[in-house]
Amino acid sequence: MADHLEYALHGDDLQIVELALEPGQAARSEVGMMIYMDEGIKMQTSTGGGIIRGLKRMVTGESFFISSYKNISDAKQKVGFTAAYPGKVIPIDLQDEENGSFLCQKDAFLCAASGVEIKVAFTKRFGSGLFGGEGFVLQRLKGDGLAFIHAGGTCIKRDLAKGEKLRIDSGCLVGLSESVDYGIKFVGGFKNKLFGGEGLFLAHLEGPGTVYLQSLPFSRLVDRIVASANLIRHEEE
Repeated sequence: MADHLEYALHGDDLQIVELALEPGQAARSEVGMMIYMDEGIKMQTSTGGGIIRGLKRMVTGESFFISSYKNISDAKQKVGFTAAYPGKVIPIDLQDEENGSFLCQKDAFLCAASGVEIKVAFTKRFGSGLFGGEGFVLQRLKGDGLAFIHAGGTCIKRDLAKGEKLRIDSGCLVGLSESVDYGIKFVGGFKNKLFGGEGLFLAHLEGPGTVYLQSLPFSRLVDRIVASANLIRHEEE
């Protein structure tokens, strides 16, 4: 059983999720997401389920370790988390999800109640994880507690009806219900690659289920920063 967490969201475009932990309660997050914690919080870092699970996260570009935060005092204590780039924090109550499971992009997971399992969920097609533009590797959050994911820029929630389809840039996917059918499909035509600017692969989603989208994927933000830095360097030379 996951701990039932009390939380608050602070800010607008650079949001912080603050968890209020009762004595004995704990939460976990990706390494580097914590920004502050009260004195009664004890932090530990581990593989979050063994070396194999840590190695699987490394394959997808995530950290080998997971950080845990436990209230070891006799009073309520607070700990705050945030992502490294502008966006919105989305609370996901896994009790409301089918089989207590929710899928999210590899860069989207922020933190969760202790007891929520964080696993790698590979796509249905082997090739899509290797050739899906920005990488279509998903994490599975499973349990009966709260989990928090982060969407870069503006977040859009779409509730897809049964059979309703949606095509998106794979990097713009934040998370989706496990009931949503997903995959990567090739967009044919040489001009698409040469002039379209969106690459050769799109994620195809089919309902029923909930889908969260983001306007600013982290990989796109990095690409633009690198491109601008290279342009400035060339001008200086």
